[in-house]
Parts: sequence; C-alpha cells; structure tokens
Amino acid sequence: MSGRILFCATVDYHFKAFHLPYMKWFKEQGWEVHVAASGNMDLSYVDEKYDLPIQRSPFNSVNLRAYKELKAIIDQKRYQIIHCHTPMGGVLARLAARQARKVGTKVIYTAHGFHFCKGAPLLNWMVYYPIEKRLARYTDCLITINEEDYNLAVNHNFKAKKIELVHGVGVDTNQYKPVSEKKKHELRKSYGYNRDDFFLFYAAEFNRNKNQQLLIHALALLKDDVPNVKLLLAGDGPLLNECEELAIKLGVEKMVHFLGYRNDIQSLLSISDVAVASSLREGLPVNIMEAMACGLPVVASENRGHRELIKDQVNGYVIPPENFRLFSARLLELVQSNDRREKMGMESVSHLKTYSLSQVGSELSKIYTHYMLEDIHGSKSQHNRAYI
Repeated sequence: MSGRILFCATVDYHFKAFHLPYMKWFKEQGWEVHVAASGNMDLSYVDEKYDLPIQRSPFNSVNLRAYKELKAIIDQKRYQIIHCHTPMGGVLARLAARQARKVGTKVIYTAHGFHFCKGAPLLNWMVYYPIEKRLARYTDCLITINEEDYNLAVNHNFKAKKIELVHGVGVDTNQYKPVSEKKKHELRKSYGYNRDDFFLFYAAEFNRNKNQQLLIHALALLKDDVPNVKLLLAGDGPLLNECEELAIKLGVEKMVHFLGYRNDIQSLLSISDVAVASSLREGLPVNIMEAMACGLPVVASENRGHRELIKDQVNGYVIPPENFRLFSARLLELVQSNDRREKMGMESVSHLKTYSLSQVGSELSKIYTHYMLEDIHGSKSQHNRAYI
C-alpha cells in the first residue's frame, strides 16, 4: 500500500537532525514523503519540499502567510498523515489541516517539551498552555517525549484523540557507544590534548536557557584543587562572548575551551570523562542521551528532561540550577573517583537502551502503522508492519 505523508516544522534543519530515519522508513514502505518548513536544505528521502516563511514567535505576522501557503498545500495534496513538530510547526499545521481532517487526514503532533512545565515562567503558561490545550482537539495523536509532559497532557484533559509517550527521537547506539581507553588516548592525542587531562563536555547553543555560566562558575571553584580539568563547550550563540568574558573574569580562560559549532560530537564525547549540562528547561535532550550512550556519567541542572534521563547518584547527579557550589562539589567527587565514574557510566549505557533508535523506532512504527492501515476514507488496508 502506498500513501503520502507531510512532515512539518518551523525549520528544515529539525528534520535533518532528528527525523531522517523515520522518513527513510516511510520510503521503504512505498510512501511519498513531503516536508514543509522554513529553509532550503536538501534532505534525503524527501519527494517534495516546501520552503515556508514560518517564524518561531507566535506573534510574528509573517506566520499568517505561512499558514495560508500551508493550508493550500494540504488542501491540494490530501495527505493521509501529517506529522508536525516544534511549537509553531505544530500550531500552523494543525490549524491548516482542520478541513483535511474532516475527510480523513490524520494529524500527529510531537511535543518536544512543552514550554509550560513545572518551574516555567508564568508568561509561558499564559501564552503556550492555552494554545496547546486548544489545538489538542485538532490532533489525532499527541506524542510526548517525557513522563512529566505526558502526565500534564492527561491530567489537564487535553482533548487529543490519543496521547502517547515515546522515548525521544532515538539515539543511534551503533554510532554513539563507549570506546576503549586506548582509543580515548589516541583521540586525545589527535586533538592535541594531554593524556592526563580531565575533560568535561557540553554541546549546546549559547543562550539564556542553556546557562553555560553555571558551568564556568562551578569550574572556577575547582581551579586550585584540580587544575588539569578542562571544560569543552561546543556551540555558537548570542551569549558566547559573554561566557568568554566570564571565564577571563574568573581566571579560568585556559581551562575553558570554546570549540564553536562542531560536527565531531561523537569523537569529542569519546575523549571526555564526564558530561555536564546546565540548561534551565529541557524536553528530552539529545546531547545528554548521546553522552550516556558513550558511557559517561552526567552532572546536570535540575529540569524535567534531565530528571527523566539522570537518576541522581545512579548514573550522575541532578543539581538545582542556581547551586554552582554543589555542582562543583559533585564534579570534584567524580574527578577523584575513577570507580564511581565507571559505575555511573555503565548505568548510563544501560538506562539509555530505552531511548535507542531501535526502541524509539519500534514505538513510532506502531503509532504510524495504526494510521497507515486506514486509507483517506477511513477503511482498513493490509500493510507491512516492519519496524523502523
């Protein structure tokens, strides 16, 4: 059986980063794959791509034009399934698909972390909560990626026809996996690093939410006791210069390595000893899952995504985001105990199996297949149920 699916998000890079395995799977089932998002990136496994002027802010008037263009595409193509992602991709696609749903199109929306959650600013609840709750009624399947969001949607009576929990977007454990000590030392040498240095690693955009300042403050408390500790920060962003200035101010500019945007994350994780994370809000962070797959313990700020992945004192530590002194103390414990790092790293690998690409692929396949078995008029058809 053949069909046609539309993937929609704010920007096209979202699909390259997270969803190519699932697009490939649809192609293997004989389906047409279309994408609607802002950007002109070439994507594998895509038959038609629409560059729409979708803006991140719900208050940007340009989104009205994006909505009209998207509605025209949906009305013309008569998709069997529309799977939308990101807040504005989800808003525009669900509004634009209201008429299409009346003739059989099924709309799936993945919430990659509600902007309203425990500890979120009141403004987030005032703006995003009513939008998401109202649009749930135009959703055939609402997918959440952490237990807190799942419980929130259920307990607040979101009116989606189905609410499902899927364990993230999947991590390729064939690519992200532990390496031997010999390989780690070889990689360190190739980067020009010392064999005996102790590396902390974090990959994230430099913005207010990612809060790298916490890590720099915590590192400053270690500089006298363990001067061989190095903090590797991969990423760019508007607060990069501010963080560089903070490192100089605290006297740790030689201990903090600002790496810029990188496409060698797997290798950087392989040379590292501990993964760190300092964000204020996360849905289910891929960077932490990749670090866990590589066998690293994690020291992270407390938020719903980190709580889901990191079991305090089991595969790492979860620290209140304002407590850089406790953050530093937990780092020191791991620096001083190789046994503790190894034990926690093994726990990370074990726990990450739930979030592997194969596991998430199995979960998504079951959801997709339910809707693929219905044609546009709602009748059942036979279909290959092979998992992603």
